Order: sequence, then C-alpha cells, then structure tokens
Amino acid sequence: MPNFENLRKKAKQFKRWHQDRYYPVAAEIRHWLARYRHLDDQQILDLGFKLADAQELVAAQAGFESWAALKKGLTEMSATDQRKSASQPTLLDAQPQLFVDDIQAACDFYSQKLGFTIAFTYGEPPFYAQVVRGAARLNLRHVDMPAFHPELRQRERDILSATITLDDVKALFLEYTANSVPFHQPLRLEPWGARTFIVCDPDGNLIAFAG
Repeated sequence: MPNFENLRKKAKQFKRWHQDRYYPVAAEIRHWLARYRHLDDQQILDLGFKLADAQELVAAQAGFESWAALKKGLTEMSATDQRKSASQPTLLDAQPQLFVDDIQAACDFYSQKLGFTIAFTYGEPPFYAQVVRGAARLNLRHVDMPAFHPELRQRERDILSATITLDDVKALFLEYTANSVPFHQPLRLEPWGARTFIVCDPDGNLIAFAG
C-alpha cells in the first residue's frame, strides 16, 4: 500500500516541477487531469498549478477520484495491511520498455493495429511514449541503433520484448487477424496448457499474448 506521507511529497514534487517548467511533467498533467487534455506542454506550464492540483494528479495515479478519497482509502486499507508482513511487498505493475526507431510510426502501429491508446508522447520530435490497452502499458523509447545485435536476432529468433496476459486470447487473435497484424507465431496451444500468439512490431520487437 502506498505511504501517504510519500504521496504528499510526490504531490509537492509535481508542483515544483511545474514551477521549474520541467517539460515531462506537462505530459503527466495532461494524461491524468482531464481539464488539461486539450492543452499543449507550453500552455500547461503557463497555467497556474496549485498544490491541490498536484494532489489531485497523485490521487488519479493511485486510482482515486480525489485527494480526500485517496486519504480515506489508504486509512481503510491500512487496517488490512497491518495484518500482513511488512517484509512481503506486493508488485502492482510492470511496464516493459520497447526500443524503436521512429516513435510516431510505433505509436501508429500500436494504436491503429493493436488497439492501444496513446497515453502520452514526449519531445519534439518525440523520443518517448507510452501506449495503453486495459491494464497493459508499454513504454516506447527511441534509439538510433538496433537494441539487439543482428547476429543475435538471427540466431535467437524468439527473443520476446514483452508478454501480455489476457482472458480471451483467441478473440484478440481473431481481431488482429482481421486487422492484418503481422504475426511472428500464430495462435497455438503450448505444452503447459496456455494458448499464445506472438506479434512482431515494425522494429522487430516480439510481443507475446497469452491466455
């Protein structure tokens, strides 16, 4: 469970970043606070951004509709967490980072072909982005050289960049087939009982989908 004092510090940090005109914070503000979504980075940094706004952003990131709801929720959860060992942390999320040659082309592929939503892009021209579908988040990072040596790719053809699990893998496979998505491996039943297929993005990143 998040520590409330750490979340307070995080909100203050967001406010300082805005005051210091640290551009990456504009993308976070735009993504998490709906009233800023029609504004570009410069407009967001030109507007006032109070501590209450930063607290609202932190609450949204934690899945709460407001700072008050976050505070109440953490209080209620603490009673349950007290019965758990502090030495057994729970991992809540994982966000694979994919290396790509062209951020815009990668965003187009993941949004138009794979049905992801672009959470944000950053930079002019963009060199970093995040795409989201359901609970799956993929971070896209521009690189000028291939992340894997060509000889390694040639020798190890099934190196995965990410694995995404879902409840109905066949339905997604049919969706992607209809959308002419390039497959590295079609839908199949694995020896351990899972159904899987693998998609190859324009940069050669292999994304496995398993159910």
